[in-house]
Amino acid sequence: MTASLSHDANPLLCDWHTPHGLPPFDAVRPEHFEPAFTVAMAAHLAELDAIADQTEPPSFANTLVPLDCAGAQLKRITLLLDNLTASDTSPALQAVELEMAPILAAHDSKVYLHAALFARIDVLHAERAALGLDAEQLRLLERVHLDFVRAGAKLDPVAKARYGEIMQQLAELSTRFSQNTLHDEAAFALELKTEADLAGLPEFVRAAARSAAAARGLPAGSHVITLSPSLAEPFMTFSSRRDLRETVWRERMARGAHAGAHDNRPLAAQIIALRQEQAALHGYASYADYELVDRMAGTSAAVLDLLEQAWQPALQKAAADRSLLVEAARNLGESTSIAAWDWRYLAEKVRQQRYDLDDAELKPYFSLDNMIAAMFDCAHRLFGLSFVERHDIALYHADARIWEVSRHGKLLALFIGDNFARPSKRSGAWMSIFRSQREGVLPIVINNNNFAKADTTLLSFDDVRTLFHEFGHGLHGMLSNVRYEKLAGTQVLRDYVELPSQIFENWAEEEQVLARHARHYQSGEPMPAALLAKLKAARRFNQAWATVQYVAPALIDMALHSLPNGTPVDIAAFEAEQCQRLGVPADIGQRHYLSHFGHLFAGPYYAAGYYVYMWAEVLDADGYDAFREAGDPFDSAVAERLYRYVYSAGNTLEPAQAFRQFRGRDPQVAPMLAKRGLIATAGAA
Repeated sequence: MTASLSHDANPLLCDWHTPHGLPPFDAVRPEHFEPAFTVAMAAHLAELDAIADQTEPPSFANTLVPLDCAGAQLKRITLLLDNLTASDTSPALQAVELEMAPILAAHDSKVYLHAALFARIDVLHAERAALGLDAEQLRLLERVHLDFVRAGAKLDPVAKARYGEIMQQLAELSTRFSQNTLHDEAAFALELKTEADLAGLPEFVRAAARSAAAARGLPAGSHVITLSPSLAEPFMTFSSRRDLRETVWRERMARGAHAGAHDNRPLAAQIIALRQEQAALHGYASYADYELVDRMAGTSAAVLDLLEQAWQPALQKAAADRSLLVEAARNLGESTSIAAWDWRYLAEKVRQQRYDLDDAELKPYFSLDNMIAAMFDCAHRLFGLSFVERHDIALYHADARIWEVSRHGKLLALFIGDNFARPSKRSGAWMSIFRSQREGVLPIVINNNNFAKADTTLLSFDDVRTLFHEFGHGLHGMLSNVRYEKLAGTQVLRDYVELPSQIFENWAEEEQVLARHARHYQSGEPMPAALLAKLKAARRFNQAWATVQYVAPALIDMALHSLPNGTPVDIAAFEAEQCQRLGVPADIGQRHYLSHFGHLFAGPYYAAGYYVYMWAEVLDADGYDAFREAGDPFDSAVAERLYRYVYSAGNTLEPAQAFRQFRGRDPQVAPMLAKRGLIATAGAA
């Protein structure tokens, strides 16, 4: 890499004279990043030194305000690299990502272990009650101080040095973990060469398989199944080829578990060991204890209490569902010894029989374009948002689209939607930003999905929920209305961040939304009332399977990160032991296995935290009941409270307080259990 590249020749170091200050995607090359990071990190440290070296006593205005503004150049470069390596990577970008991960982690340690800077913050924190700060200023001071303490600012010099080393090692290991998973996902392609290989597949799956084959340069008319969920899951739902379903299932399960250069299991073990050491330096008995201090749950006991309220009922309900699947297999003349690669296939047969509902019948009413229009319409009716697509702005990939977002006529944000799977994109669905909101700054928000691309992309109803889920995160970023970047958008406690995303999923199921937007992609006719009724009747079908698939890895996550510090772990053996202890049904399995569990190992954000989806589901199910109680899913008064206390508030409010101000009381668990079909009614908790 060329560290001597001049500022003028490096677009990352120049002012971005682009529409709305978007990154100059067409001008940026991988070789620009390393020299740009070198300059930006030095500039950031100089800004921090200037704050720390002031002769004036510390004040909110001369310490917290400039600290919140510091490092703007570094942030925009980091966000650009993060988004490119997630959405459209290349070997050159991956090399940059791997090289920079420990260097950026070392820089973060220099920030948080800056003794003179922390001394000023610590003085302000000690005197905070007498400073006359308003609520948002006080929240900023408390959050910044906590971040510094949790990053080692109060450790002794020897411990600080070791802490910095741990952070660098974790950054490198996490990056390698992600890259290994992407390697295994990109390397697999099951070519369906004959009509027998295609048996049972409806046209929308075949079309997606043709598109995947074309993306891999295969001849026209070829069909390929990849490990992308948007293709692998429909294949396992409809393919009557049990042997091929098993192949796809096993390859998905084994991502990151192939011996050799891309084996994630030793990396995960090293990550666990380093996290245990990190927790020990802070004085906690386990990494879970360290993480949960800054979560709504607070303790492992609270997490386990919630998960166990769902676990046993889900196992019992799954046992009842299994008998239906065995009967379906018997009627089909297939093996009644059900395996994990059979469950989706047989469940679809039962659903077709019991509810007269076929996913292939539903999909024509859920075109991607119509569902984007539906989520935009919901955002307009709830929050007054309007979306105008810009076709003249070049982005990093032709599949990505961009909209200008306005609220009540005032430009509010930019929204990028990148919805299609490709080999250069990591799997899953996520929201990110290219620029955060702060007072006077327009946020740039991006949603990534991995739908199978076709001439007309048709979604399953699960896909529709995913689209709405990520857009809920996107709204959290776009509607943010705070003064300080540190408190903006999704920078909230991890078990609260999923509330805005999960509550927005509810509007995907609203009858008036579907009646308006679920239209046949060819005829334009609305979904027939009878089909809509069948969809609603079947919405809790197979929820026990989904609950087991989710709760099992959540419990294993907690067990893994609750190991006492200094406990070595064999990742594969530990997972097998936990599955046996919990009684995870082999014919259901898990949504994620440890060798590719990016939530846990691609970064720290969901470590000892996969439970957060169910925690937030308690908030979302109970919260959405406020609209039901009002008698209108778009009730203006409830929507205004949702905007004020949830979507626009960022981290300016303590989460439990924010929920109480929105809902009028603390959340209850029963609505979540009822939504999953695990209890009969949503009575009082």
